[in-house]
Amino acid sequence: MLTGQVIAVTSGKGGVGKSTVSTNLAVSLARRGKNVALIDLDIYGFSIPNIMNLKDRPKTFNGKIIPVESNGVKVMSMGFLIKNNEPVIWRGPMLGKMVEHFSKDVMWGELDYCILDMPPGTGDIALDMHHHIPQSKEIIVTTPHQTASIVAERAGTMAFKAKHDILGVVENMSYFQPGEGEKKYYLFGTGGGEVLAETLGTDLLAQLPIQEPDQHSDTPAIYKEDSLLFQHYENLASLILTKTN
Repeated sequence: MLTGQVIAVTSGKGGVGKSTVSTNLAVSLARRGKNVALIDLDIYGFSIPNIMNLKDRPKTFNGKIIPVESNGVKVMSMGFLIKNNEPVIWRGPMLGKMVEHFSKDVMWGELDYCILDMPPGTGDIALDMHHHIPQSKEIIVTTPHQTASIVAERAGTMAFKAKHDILGVVENMSYFQPGEGEKKYYLFGTGGGEVLAETLGTDLLAQLPIQEPDQHSDTPAIYKEDSLLFQHYENLASLILTKTN
């Protein structure tokens, strides 16, 4: 059974870095000594096992699933249940059973935070998921592009209609800052996150820059201490701790 603060991370469309934000936020909270679960509910586009370079599958004990642990985070994903990257062909009723399965049949222990990586968009799958998950606080991920923020607004509206609170907006891919220089390049424009936060009546939690992944790391999308994004995620985790306590 899930305990602690439930935070759902969602977006209006795919490709904005929602799963990367979910993972790095979970890892940053775990660095603070928090007991954290990360559940990959992006059923058709699951990517958490790949982001965290998880090769092992969960084991079972007395009919319960033992979640895989990485970087201090307990992880569960549809990706653990699929062989050879096969597509998932499920409809609404099965999705509800899967959410129940992940919450009730997994040995999570006492949690401080449970991060849910939600399906993107506002279609039937995302809507069904919002109704099946526990009451949560939601983070909306967007890019600075005005069109992306307009699409993300729909995700925020859906959260309200499903009676979930919005914790704030994370603007990903905000700018590119090469080398040690101070000049920033706004490759996707500016202002999208600010406009979205204002429209939804919430806070802009973070503006995360673009950073080239460390190709020498086993987990290039989890940002280490020597990276620019490390401190950004540490700041985001601090803000989440403040807003949820």
